[in-house]
Amino acid sequence: MSINKSLFVLVLAFLTFSWVSGQNKQDIIEQVRETIKAGSAKELAKFLNQTVDVMIDEQLQTYSKAQAEFVLRDFFKAHPAAEFSIIHQGSSKGGQPFAIGLYKSGAETYRVFMKIKAADKQQLVHEIRFSKE
Repeated sequence: MSINKSLFVLVLAFLTFSWVSGQNKQDIIEQVRETIKAGSAKELAKFLNQTVDVMIDEQLQTYSKAQAEFVLRDFFKAHPAAEFSIIHQGSSKGGQPFAIGLYKSGAETYRVFMKIKAADKQQLVHEIRFSKE
């Protein structure tokens, strides 16, 4: 194979990997959005890291995945989802993906912030915050 063909194949492989990597970050945010919109702590737990920082109404705690599921289940039960949408997503300077959304329950609105990190070769939620507006 000539150098030009080798270089082309290498660049194509890099671009494909970059696109797939970007898609994985978008996919987890979309999947998490769907689980929050459905108010399903059980489904959301599938996307949580083994330990996760959860903040609800200014109380930040670090929980195991199982504990976080119970805390989120109680939140969704007390504040059933009427609407949830992602209003912004991006990456930190270090490349860590994040998303910001609005969660509506009755007359209440919460700003939702989540950080995504790679763990065991998959993207998982490392931190999720529900702050009442």
